[in-house]
Amino acid sequence: MKRLLSGLMAVALSFSLLSGCGRPTDAAADPAPVQPTVEAGYEEGVTTRVAALKGPTAMGLVELMAQEGEGDEAPYSFALYTAGDEIVPLLAKGEVDIALIPTNLAAVLYQKTEGGVQVLDVNAGNVLYAVSHDEGLTHLAGLQGRTVYMTGKGASPDWTLRYLLDKSGLGADAVTIEFKAEATEVLSALGQDPTAVGVLPQPFATVAMMQDPELSLNFALDEAWKQYSPDGSGIATGVTVVRTDYAQAHPAAVAQFVNDHRQSVAAAQADPVGAAALIDAQGIVKAPIAQHVIEQFDPMVAVSGQEMRDWVSGYLSMLYEIEPNAVGGALPDEGFYHLG
Repeated sequence: MKRLLSGLMAVALSFSLLSGCGRPTDAAADPAPVQPTVEAGYEEGVTTRVAALKGPTAMGLVELMAQEGEGDEAPYSFALYTAGDEIVPLLAKGEVDIALIPTNLAAVLYQKTEGGVQVLDVNAGNVLYAVSHDEGLTHLAGLQGRTVYMTGKGASPDWTLRYLLDKSGLGADAVTIEFKAEATEVLSALGQDPTAVGVLPQPFATVAMMQDPELSLNFALDEAWKQYSPDGSGIATGVTVVRTDYAQAHPAAVAQFVNDHRQSVAAAQADPVGAAALIDAQGIVKAPIAQHVIEQFDPMVAVSGQEMRDWVSGYLSMLYEIEPNAVGGALPDEGFYHLG
């Protein structure tokens, strides 16, 4: 616990994710550990504490969250936060058992804590979209010579765009990137510069278009990303992590959460109207926006096992190529993946 505490607090104090380097690790050289299949089940007297960020990563949980208050001994308790640096100290102190966080942050935590967290599933795929007042802009090459407004400097959106510009041959000098603190500032900038392009995550891209009907949804950054992925896999925006010591102490409860998360996502996809109402009730985003995002973009996933491992490792490898410190200075070894 001391190792986990010191490592996680170090990340919390330097949340730009650019300060630390992990131990030298050659992921390809480490054989995958043999992990026996664990029988899922609720454990009597055990309440798994789950933290998530408001946004796409939490949207897939709402069907499960709606059941939280049922019974005297609920198997889960949930809390939502607006920033990852609110969750990190709670993991450090053992006050959160499972957390839904950005994928690259999970890799950084794994390096910093020397294996103190593991990935259970991917909970959000691509959420990044280009929007502008030019409906003729349909692909990455169309960004050349333009000003791009976006949030996420020194984080996944920044590195994703830089990677795509580099791989496409455009290069960073082909565009002028201006970072804003909030999505609302991006929308304001687009209103003042009709030739500019905004890169926004869902559901903020949908909010922007509702506020400015003249905006067009041009293309998903995931479309360009898949062109350069060796296996065709896309962007893995968010993952679910578990404290390694908690997974070891409560394997059945952790396996049950993976199953329940998958069922919650499936229920939301099957009933967008009902899911949107639950999302609104949790204060994540208003129901009309949530319904539109679920029906049109379906950002929610719950992919576990070997498929999760392949998706996450491919995404992290591509981030590592453009910015090693984005993933903690080294690619995680096979212990990073909780395959059940």
